[in-house]
Parts: sequence; C-alpha cells; structure tokens
Amino acid sequence: MKYILMMNGTKADFDWYTQWSPEELQAQGAFMESFTQDLQNAGVLVATEALGFAEEAKLVLAGSDGTPITDGVFPEAKEFLAGYWIVDVESAEQAYALAARISAAPGKKGRGNQPIEVRQVMSGT
Repeated sequence: MKYILMMNGTKADFDWYTQWSPEELQAQGAFMESFTQDLQNAGVLVATEALGFAEEAKLVLAGSDGTPITDGVFPEAKEFLAGYWIVDVESAEQAYALAARISAAPGKKGRGNQPIEVRQVMSGT
C-alpha cells in the first residue's frame, strides 16, 4: 500500500529555522538525506520532494472565463506543505513508524518533534 508522509507547518514554524545554528541545520539535513537513502535501500521509496517556501506559494482558482485567479502569498497563520515522501509499504503501521522517524529528526537543541501527516494514496479511478 502506498502512503504519503507530509511535513506541514506555518510560516512561523519555518521562520524558526533562522534561529538554528549551522550545526543544527547540518544535522537535520544529514538526517533527512540518510532517511531518504534508507527508504531507497529498503525499496519502499516511491517519491520525495522538498517544496519552496510559503512566500512562493499561491492558491489558484479558475475565474468565470477560466483564467487563473491567484491568492497568496500565505499569511503566517495558514498551514502549508513543506515536503513529502511517498512510500510503498505493507501496512499503515509501517508508514506510521517511518513518520515517527521523520518526526524525531534533529532539531534546535536536540531532537525535533515535527508532526507528520500520514494518508493512504488511493490508486485507480
């Protein structure tokens, strides 16, 4: 079964990174690279991407004539998707265990505790 593991946050959550030391940022980056490599080595990684900052995000609606109408940039209180992993595992419990590993990535002054949303990827029509 495929699951998407989503890292969400507000602009304020991610502005918090500016308070991290270079060593703390390096530790988290190394953890994320290692985690992704572990998924590849296990043969469960389908896709992963980090996304641009909230300042770059826009919501798009179709106008009455079909032209795009954009809303954004996002205000601080609005949550946005920062990145994701899609994994193909045997059970939801395996996906939850992977999400817990991401949540425990190094953070400011030690271990982080970033919530990771897990949802099954529905295939087919």
